[in-house]
Amino acid sequence: MKIEAQGKAAPALFDLPCACQSLRRVTRVVTRIYDQELAKAGIEITQFGLLTALGLMGEANQKTLSAGFAMDSTTLTRTLRLLLKQCWVRVRRGKDRRERLFSLTGAGNRQLAQAQPYWEGAEKKLRRKLGDAGWKSMKEAVSRVTEAAAQA
Repeated sequence: MKIEAQGKAAPALFDLPCACQSLRRVTRVVTRIYDQELAKAGIEITQFGLLTALGLMGEANQKTLSAGFAMDSTTLTRTLRLLLKQCWVRVRRGKDRRERLFSLTGAGNRQLAQAQPYWEGAEKKLRRKLGDAGWKSMKEAVSRVTEAAAQA
């Protein structure tokens, strides 16, 4: 890949013709919006996502969570450990001794309820900037890219 200088160094560095780098950049910027809002409730978007999933599912093993969030096992383990330390999540053994099942505690439900308005604030902030058509287009594009990448 050859990148030619365009007069200014910064645009050439940030407008790389690489889908992965572009998506990672978007992810960092969007994550910052959500983390800034959720910090008011003492939580980050990754933690909020896991608490939300467990709240909806009731209980899930690490394999299901890892697949659902397309998250590597090490990162998921680190985040789950933090949620366990905060007493927002409990763990029990499954039918198979090696299986661990995670679920929300009462404190986890309360933390989720406390964080919900801040998450909604982040959603509204981003949606306001994109507009309804941009929001819909972004959601559709994310779904298509996720599906295509999973099949690649």
